Amino acid sequence: MDNFATKYDAILKTDLFLVTPPFTQLNTPYPATAYIKGFLNTKNISSTQADLGIEVILALFSRKGLQKLFSQENGISVKAKSINAKRIYALRNEYIKTIDAVIAFLQGKNPTLALQICQEDFLPEASRFTQLEELDWAFGSMGTQDKGKHLATLYLEDISDFIVECIDQNFGFSRYAERLGRSANSFDELYGVLHQEYTYMDNILMDILESKMAIIQPKIFLISVPFPGNLYAAFRCAQYVKQHYPEVKIAMGGGFANTELRSLSDKRVFEFFDYISLDDGELPVELLHQAVSNVGAFHLYKRTFMLENGEVVFKNDALRNDYKQSDVGTPDYSDLPLDNYISVIEIVNPMHRMWSDGRWNKLTMAHGCYWGKCTFCDISLDYIKVYEPVAAKLIVDRMEALATQTGQNGFHFVDEAAPPALMREVALEILRREISVSWWTNIRFEKSFTRDLCLLLKASGCIAVSGGLEVASDRLLKLIDKGVSVEQVAQVTRNLTEAGVLVHAYLMYGYPTQTVQETVDSLEMVRQLFEAGVLQSGFWHQFAMTAHSPVGLYPEKFGVMKETETIGTFANNDINFIDKTGIDHDKFSYGLKKSLFNFMHGICLDYKLQDWFDFKIPKVTVPFDHIRKSLKEESKFNTKPTAKVVWLGGIPETTSFAKSKKGQTFESMVLTFHDKKETFTIQTSKAEGEWLLTNLPKIAVINMKVYTFQDLKTDFEASMEHFELFWYSKPINTLRDFGLLVL
Repeated sequence: MDNFATKYDAILKTDLFLVTPPFTQLNTPYPATAYIKGFLNTKNISSTQADLGIEVILALFSRKGLQKLFSQENGISVKAKSINAKRIYALRNEYIKTIDAVIAFLQGKNPTLALQICQEDFLPEASRFTQLEELDWAFGSMGTQDKGKHLATLYLEDISDFIVECIDQNFGFSRYAERLGRSANSFDELYGVLHQEYTYMDNILMDILESKMAIIQPKIFLISVPFPGNLYAAFRCAQYVKQHYPEVKIAMGGGFANTELRSLSDKRVFEFFDYISLDDGELPVELLHQAVSNVGAFHLYKRTFMLENGEVVFKNDALRNDYKQSDVGTPDYSDLPLDNYISVIEIVNPMHRMWSDGRWNKLTMAHGCYWGKCTFCDISLDYIKVYEPVAAKLIVDRMEALATQTGQNGFHFVDEAAPPALMREVALEILRREISVSWWTNIRFEKSFTRDLCLLLKASGCIAVSGGLEVASDRLLKLIDKGVSVEQVAQVTRNLTEAGVLVHAYLMYGYPTQTVQETVDSLEMVRQLFEAGVLQSGFWHQFAMTAHSPVGLYPEKFGVMKETETIGTFANNDINFIDKTGIDHDKFSYGLKKSLFNFMHGICLDYKLQDWFDFKIPKVTVPFDHIRKSLKEESKFNTKPTAKVVWLGGIPETTSFAKSKKGQTFESMVLTFHDKKETFTIQTSKAEGEWLLTNLPKIAVINMKVYTFQDLKTDFEASMEHFELFWYSKPINTLRDFGLLVL
């Protein structure tokens, strides 16, 4: 009892309650509140955080939750509902009986259940399971744990389908009422819905929120809204707090506000929120805390909307600069129920599943984008435009701190595009410290990703990358100002794949002036990339014009016209436009996505592209071997003098011997290396072998000092001649295949 009282007293003193509203991800926390909490720690400002999404999911998908869901008292009527809903309702006792065990299994707490799940007579099955018959032959035999996760995911999706049909049409695992938040130029519809009675999901959410507010009683209730699918729940939470805790100030920040609410003018929004801040949150939140803590004093604000004298005003009067990335602290995941997140496998593709399977600590290598030119992107906004990398040592310090705090050594760097040079330094730092981590990130497919850099990244624990191929057309890539070509993308994906790094490509269709022929040819390029085995996963997005991108700012340059110039009073980001080509790009959506789904599972690569569409498409103009011809080998005979040389292997065993030929005796040496996978040997002259024995430890990756090609050449030629002949010889080429890297 005393321990509880101590904890209760401590929580009462919390200044900020940081909340992520439903729903983001099931498998890992969205990192925004952890970033803010980490910063507040550096200022000795107390805070508590909660991911209301995972808590609502766990309350709903529990024995008690399903008993309530399926109870007749909730007014569920399955009459006139689909056959699928009737089947699920008829099997409700089976769902209630199995749900707690399945959730524990997906949390990693009940691994032996996989054996029972995989026998396929344990879980009740509805419509989601019909796809198994179609795909079993393609997937082959999955591991028991993975197959169990996949079947359990289908089981949850069946229940989700029932909820959408019979309980709450807005329900979704990673979004909620997303339609109300997407491109809501007017606040009218959302405002109207917020004055209706609570939905079934609202009641669950408010019960959880009340249980926390009653204990925490913060000065500021801070809601991070990353996506349109979080907006409705964010307003519902703010509405509840405003009604029941009127003394608490309520603020919003996050990705949705940063992109959608930059021209906010609707007064009604401030019936729910006291403040809405834009862009980097650290300084705005610190100033809000000062304003709330020092009532009556004169206050300055940073990029913050509020209501003043009955009018919406935007205050940006604090002259202080935003905090440097080195000063914002390490994200702090305390307060979040890290052991309770759920790993699901919707698609068994090994790369695609990473967004929903496994616990990932989220970090960034750099603020903003080092490229910052893509014409579809919001490059005029500070979160993209202001590029500031974090020092490699500090990044790895943060990785080690988070691994200790969370007990997880998996990291997802959520950069706009991680800089290759910084990725190299981070990889070297990880290897120097001899720590074991797994990490993945988003990149540009640029030529800096050489074979050797990809091998280094893999050695440091990089398991996957995602990157924007966008439109697989050189004309459109130039119009996008992507700075890459299809050929270059193919070569980089080859380098990554051969190093053992999985590759996901973001793909786009419907870009301004894109022709039907270019859409078809792009699909053929994508097919050839999968056929060549250099791409493992992808996703098609239809182009959307945004207000802060070059296309949105200067549409006439890209052959499109805005449908209206009117600026709404609420959300303003997505812009309806007219493409002068007059092409209906929507009709390609199903065929593009269906073909890609099959390609990701290694099937149907020999289908004609026409087979994916129910309307006539033009013939492909791309040569059938275009990608294969692009995959020419990188030359190993072009080492720059300034290139860094690093050795990932160990110290060899040696054997010396002498050979006589035509009366001359030659001393030779055999060096035997033990790689993690195999043992191999090289043979050199004794002098060259001794030079290697001296220099391999110097260039070993664990050393702080890094040697260049020129350094090695100078050292070699102090006692021998013709370093290039030695460097490009067979023994060194063998070492190049086993961890001698030129960076």
